[in-house]
Amino acid sequence: MAKREREFTGKHALMLFGGAFAVIIGVNIALAVSAVKTFPGLEVKNSYVASQEFDKRRNAQEALGWSVYASSAGDQVKLEITDADGNPVEVAKLTATLGRATHVQDDQQPEFAFDGQAYIAPADLGPGNWNIRMVARAKNGTEFTQRVILHVKG
Repeated sequence: MAKREREFTGKHALMLFGGAFAVIIGVNIALAVSAVKTFPGLEVKNSYVASQEFDKRRNAQEALGWSVYASSAGDQVKLEITDADGNPVEVAKLTATLGRATHVQDDQQPEFAFDGQAYIAPADLGPGNWNIRMVARAKNGTEFTQRVILHVKG
């Protein structure tokens, strides 16, 4: 008895294309759901309230004349805050969140210590782009907030 060879028919082509599109659409839906679930998307809880004091806070912050630069070496992150003349600034209080821009699972709260020139803290840094969302309080009480980008080479 001879073995019958199967034909590739239009029905088979339809099932093949339908299956391929089902896989593509399924993967797109899974990635979209994952993206929405992992990114909070909020900077402030109530944008109207935040806007009411924005200009006043910005002007006070700009009057300080501070510049901020971030760098890393090994397992440490360094945050340099300088005044308008380039002198190091020691703040009354400094808090920061170190994390990735795309998700919060790697977020860290480094404990910065002033060494006379800059703020140093141990940190678990992988290669790539990091954000430092810092809040510093000047000795006169002015709040200074800034997002500083840190590039870590692999």
